[in-house]
Amino acid sequence: MLPLPLAHALAVPIGYAAWWLSSDAKRVTRRNLALCFPEKSEVEREILARSSIIETTKIACELGRIWLRPVDEVLAAVRSVSGQDVLERALAHKKGVIVLAPHLGNWELCGLHLDRCAQTTYLYKPPKLAGFESAMVSYRARAGAQLAPTSRKGIAMLVKALERGEIIGILPDQEPALDSGVFAPFFGLPALTMTLVGKLASRTGAAVVVMYAERLPSGKGFAIRIAPALARVADLDVNVAAAGLNEAVERCVRELPSQYQWEYRRFKHQPDNSKNALYR
Repeated sequence: MLPLPLAHALAVPIGYAAWWLSSDAKRVTRRNLALCFPEKSEVEREILARSSIIETTKIACELGRIWLRPVDEVLAAVRSVSGQDVLERALAHKKGVIVLAPHLGNWELCGLHLDRCAQTTYLYKPPKLAGFESAMVSYRARAGAQLAPTSRKGIAMLVKALERGEIIGILPDQEPALDSGVFAPFFGLPALTMTLVGKLASRTGAAVVVMYAERLPSGKGFAIRIAPALARVADLDVNVAAAGLNEAVERCVRELPSQYQWEYRRFKHQPDNSKNALYR
């Protein structure tokens, strides 16, 4: 219910408290940054890690507004949209559009913007918290989107949406099940990566774009960025496609590293079937 500037201002001391409490999120963030930015000094990575924790806290503090306030009011916080022409050209192709929205900035806001552009279907992973799924689906569907679970039924929903020339949205930087992914480089490191995007793109001929909503300083709102993904995301070779997918995500992250969700164990699984000891 708070104005966005106040919600963000409150997130700062909460984020600092989370940082100084030496949380698990802090430990994982430090490890990920050391893996992905070895060229940075320890001091630079420490500053970036602290900023990341604060930005993640801002996500929590703005989520209620994104989900519960009137859609027009939420979208009024979008100060600019770059690359809208990329999305419109992709839609005009009439073969559907796959939008890749990594965990960067506020990905929930991306969905509301897309809902105003065309019919949308979003892939989601059912939460572990009992009773929360119906609420989450309701919030995300309130502007007309369809929600597709990570199941065979959900994948069929995505295919049909693309065949109708609609938009589908996927968070591309989560670890899939071992039988649904391949290892592909992400910041030069092997990361278990979904093959779904490449398979959908090659099967349907859909255009693929990347998108994120940058959080502007001092609660001033958001700037949405849309760009075409790399052509090899649709390669018939799943390994080539997965590498292209990760490179597309990495390019976005390098543009705005402090607002990426580094708290996620992106390199948890290793190609030798072990789990990364660096996260223990």
